[in-house]
Amino acid sequence: MRTLKESRLRPYILVLAAGVIWGVTFSLARLATEGGAHPLGLTFWQAFGGGLTLLAVCAIRRKWPVFSRSYLKFYLIVGSFGSVIPGTLFFYAAPHVPAGILAITVATVPLMTYGASWLLRIDRFSIRRASGIIVGLTAIVLLVVPESSLPEPAMAGWVLIVLLASVFYTAENIYVDVCIPANADMVALLAGALVVAGILVLPIVLYLDAFVPLTGKWAQTQWAIVAMAVVSSIAYTFFLLVVKSSGAVFASQIGYVITLAGVLWGMVIFAEAHTAWAWLALCLIMIGLVLVTPRERQYEKTEQGRHIVKEVNRPF
Repeated sequence: MRTLKESRLRPYILVLAAGVIWGVTFSLARLATEGGAHPLGLTFWQAFGGGLTLLAVCAIRRKWPVFSRSYLKFYLIVGSFGSVIPGTLFFYAAPHVPAGILAITVATVPLMTYGASWLLRIDRFSIRRASGIIVGLTAIVLLVVPESSLPEPAMAGWVLIVLLASVFYTAENIYVDVCIPANADMVALLAGALVVAGILVLPIVLYLDAFVPLTGKWAQTQWAIVAMAVVSSIAYTFFLLVVKSSGAVFASQIGYVITLAGVLWGMVIFAEAHTAWAWLALCLIMIGLVLVTPRERQYEKTEQGRHIVKEVNRPF
């Protein structure tokens, strides 16, 4: 009998688990910011707290992050583009936008990932996938342009800020897909990236007096911060495992699950209700993601990077 590690279903199981877990972070972000936490303070704890969580796992497994020059470069780029910059933008927007809407906008990451992969010739052009991008862009237009699409028209600007965060997540996806160190331990790799991200943002946090203390009596903010750090580190580990085994476009399917889970978590925790425009945008985003269905890919290494030499349709 095949183990989970050997099973062809393993990437799908990891995508599903990571998406459901990650989906709750939108609601946790709202809980933390509603408690008065500064966005940069939340960015620090999500990164550094998640890094500490994974370092504890590294200690148990006795596999520690490598801090060579090449690995430090990887940590700096992943920490900046996958945590510090988009995390800060996201936390600034979180108190102004419903958790479900945040989840819908983050679903653009898979669409952007394919578009960038095609432009960089990591993936081949496909009319079907290109149609998915167009459908996804239409969904965003429906979400932002009509005055009645959001509970308040002023939220449209914050939605655009979250979309900017998605651009950075996309850049990180592509970088990880192409530059992830060979034979790296994924837990140790992510632990190093998150710790470095926390160290990067800490001086700014202290300068702006944005630090959120975890001492004294704990309230909603502190519990939400700890939950985000633990949840993000677990989900991110699953994500990197899928990227390494199946590529960035396949791993970006996590956005599909995150979107649905994020909307449902927002309805459960905050009793959120969305407009007809928002539901239509959600439906179009889902259609766009289905059209950008990943393919099983085989690569060859060249001096110019990785290039696809074979693609096989993979059922979603």
